[in-house]
Amino acid sequence: MKPTLFVGALGLSLLLSGCVISVDGDGYDGYHSDWQKQEKDNRKEVAQLQPNLTAGQIMERMGIADFSELVKKGDDQFHVLYYRTQRKDDDGVTTKDECTPLVLKNDKLIGWGDSALSMLNQ
Repeated sequence: MKPTLFVGALGLSLLLSGCVISVDGDGYDGYHSDWQKQEKDNRKEVAQLQPNLTAGQIMERMGIADFSELVKKGDDQFHVLYYRTQRKDDDGVTTKDECTPLVLKNDKLIGWGDSALSMLNQ
């Protein structure tokens, strides 16, 4: 009985030894990680933005923003959505300086990038 058990265990180990499972996404579309693909996708979407899109339309296309801020000035409401588009530090943490800001005034896209964001400080 022992030789049969040994042969069975040996056969099973040989069958399973060839199994390889990749879970980190290496090689997917030439990227080494999901965040690189996400950055490229976000840059592509930002390049296709048009003025007057609503926050809902933007989030439908780009997903949930990495950061979101709301500022009220007089009767106007400014909503800033930040989407990661570049990597500055290899620390695994997304920061605002790695994102492109999208600026909405009263739920209408009025601009994006640092220039659009600086308009809020004037």
